[in-house]
Amino acid sequence: MQKIKGAFPVLITPMDEFQEINWDGVKQNVNYFINQNVAGIIINGSTGEFVSLSKEERFKMVETVLKEVDGRIPVIVGTAAETTKETIEYTKHVEAHGADCALIINSYYCKPKEEEIYFHFKEISNAVNIPIMLYNNPFTSGVDMSTELMLRIGKECENVTHIKESSGDIRKARDLVRQGEGAFQVFCGSEDLVMESYLVGATGWVSVAGNIVPGLVTKMYEHFKNDELEKAWEINDAILPLCEFLEGSGKYVQIVKRSMELHGQAGGPSRYPRLGLTEEEDQKLQTILLEIAVHAAV
Repeated sequence: MQKIKGAFPVLITPMDEFQEINWDGVKQNVNYFINQNVAGIIINGSTGEFVSLSKEERFKMVETVLKEVDGRIPVIVGTAAETTKETIEYTKHVEAHGADCALIINSYYCKPKEEEIYFHFKEISNAVNIPIMLYNNPFTSGVDMSTELMLRIGKECENVTHIKESSGDIRKARDLVRQGEGAFQVFCGSEDLVMESYLVGATGWVSVAGNIVPGLVTKMYEHFKNDELEKAWEINDAILPLCEFLEGSGKYVQIVKRSMELHGQAGGPSRYPRLGLTEEEDQKLQTILLEIAVHAAV
């Protein structure tokens, strides 16, 4: 397994005009990110519309991407499902095909209690032999895991090696790092709290913005690791309007897909009921991207 550190773009699932997966576009995008020297990529996550994909499509995405990557960079795969049994099935599949880590959020409809969440991750950890990144996101799952629960899972579930913290409460990231005692690594999952997360000890970022500005998010992490904090903050400040737009728009998938198209890569529509950007939203995106391009050229 390869090292899981740094800024990992969480990829979209490109589609054609009929909302069918553009498999050539999938491969095109994978090679684009590899050529951008990203730390690794994530597929079948929320940005990849995993809840809108069939089981067969999710399986094929794993097989297509891992074959295309061929070990050149680490690949994390989202394997979440509503039931423990299904999640184990998805996770075993990605393990069998050579993924480097499985990204798993708790059940996202039944709003499980904390003991049920612990049971869920304990069962998955016992059933597989692949690193697992636990994912806390109350905005999509309806449950905000307590720091105590995440610490317990991270310490007691052997294969849980990373925690993606997306609650927006920087204190949770801090406490997970400080109290985790090295049992797991913490990744930032909030687009507008990246530098803050790095400063409290996060070792990576599950990055939606990384689809749009892969070179900058990679440089930002490298500057931070090299103690070049002012340079890291300069990039943070330049991309923050984009990150805030992604966080606050409710259309982060559509924003990324449109941005990919503007950069000559595969994007396309999202599956309904997601609708495309309005003219106003599209213009705002292009203005933000132009300002970032001006900064990058300086």
